[in-house]
Amino acid sequence: MRDTTTAVVVGSGPNGLAAAVALAGRGAAVTVLEAADRVGGGTRTTEKLVAGTLHDECSAVHPMAALSPFLRGLSLERHGLRWRHPDVLVAHPLDDGTCGALHRSLDTTAAGLSEHDGKRWRQLFGPLADRVEHTAPDLLGPLLRVPGRPLDVARFGLRALPPAALLRRTWTDDTTQSLFLGIAAHVMHDLNRPLTSSVAAVLIAAGHRVGWPVAEGGSRAITDALARLLLERGGRITTSHPVTSLTDLPRADLVLFDTSPSGAAAILGDHLPAGVRRAYRRWRHGSGAFKVDFAVRDGVPWTAEACRRAGTVHLGGSPQEVIDTARAVHRGTLPDTPFVLVGQQYLADPTRSAGNIHPIWAYAHVPHACADDVTQAIINQVERFAPGFSTRIVAGSTRSTSDLAAGNPNYVGGDILTGANTPWQMVARPRPTPNPYYTGVPGMYLCSAATPPGAGVHGMSGYHAAEQAWKAHHR
Repeated sequence: MRDTTTAVVVGSGPNGLAAAVALAGRGAAVTVLEAADRVGGGTRTTEKLVAGTLHDECSAVHPMAALSPFLRGLSLERHGLRWRHPDVLVAHPLDDGTCGALHRSLDTTAAGLSEHDGKRWRQLFGPLADRVEHTAPDLLGPLLRVPGRPLDVARFGLRALPPAALLRRTWTDDTTQSLFLGIAAHVMHDLNRPLTSSVAAVLIAAGHRVGWPVAEGGSRAITDALARLLLERGGRITTSHPVTSLTDLPRADLVLFDTSPSGAAAILGDHLPAGVRRAYRRWRHGSGAFKVDFAVRDGVPWTAEACRRAGTVHLGGSPQEVIDTARAVHRGTLPDTPFVLVGQQYLADPTRSAGNIHPIWAYAHVPHACADDVTQAIINQVERFAPGFSTRIVAGSTRSTSDLAAGNPNYVGGDILTGANTPWQMVARPRPTPNPYYTGVPGMYLCSAATPPGAGVHGMSGYHAAEQAWKAHHR
């Protein structure tokens, strides 16, 4: 009888914990090593600014977690995870007072658009939404493989391939185009480039099928639930244990790295095959984020009614402004009016508020490693669509691109996606191979958001890496 397989996972973000849970479920003896003093990576939540207000440190809204085949199969509700849904998923206001709104209901979304745009929205996203749960195993995995549902993947590809700046011409009204482009802007890349419609296609289809929920009690509830499940399966977690070289690791049959490719390269050093080492060191990081948390009395006084009910508000202005802003940031220029995302998680989860003081989560897209203080620009963008907002701010806290990188080494230059979404890196992340998780060093695998399917709290990168590692070890 074979001895118990031992495994070490470096990093306790959603992918690291997902990998650990998957391996422990296979019977491996798993240890997770986390450099910080608490688990979670990009899903940490902190009580700060005003006692009782809960602020998500990075990830906040979770359509991909609700869609994830792996997470959905874990019954994390047994370990405290509760999803909460806002009335409106996404709102995108314009200066003339109109506002595009994404609802979980396809019918409601279409009814809020013009007759032409509503019909085209249905035609484009209805078939994707109807099949997205069936297509998810293919969409949330390596692209360089034969898909299980080729027709569904081909249908998705027709929506995903065009530049978002081109696909927006499917619709005629600024409100619809801006709604689509604001969601596409989550790709954090030049929207004139191919494949920049892909993120919007997935997020919209997921929204119409499973919503854009938040976790009750903060995003930390997701990784807390994963951690509890891991402990239930016999795993161990050690915090305040940084790993900078192989000498920091205990002996194990399998080692999985929830790190950036450059982080894995630094740890593995000359053990990496030369070709893999070159690919990891050439991995490109994208634009950054500048984050501000606000404690706001009585919430944000939005002019548009849909914004007052939306879990997420995109402040990007007109279609052309969204396109121009994304291009400027991609080219290294900080716009005067940056694209700002505002999270109002407390609308779906009132446990995050302290009386009439509510936590508001916001960040702006900024150039890679931007050193500017963007706080006032973010406030100005909110004021643009919610006059009087600044008078309601009770307290605030900022995190620059360097702060984000210091808090999470995977966020190089403030890149919260762990890699630029160039067309090449979206298809061949982190290098062109049928097994993108394998580092080339026997028993060692990469399981971070730099591997397929990319950024998002879905755990699928960790799951796929764990499956590849287990199968290779037990051949």
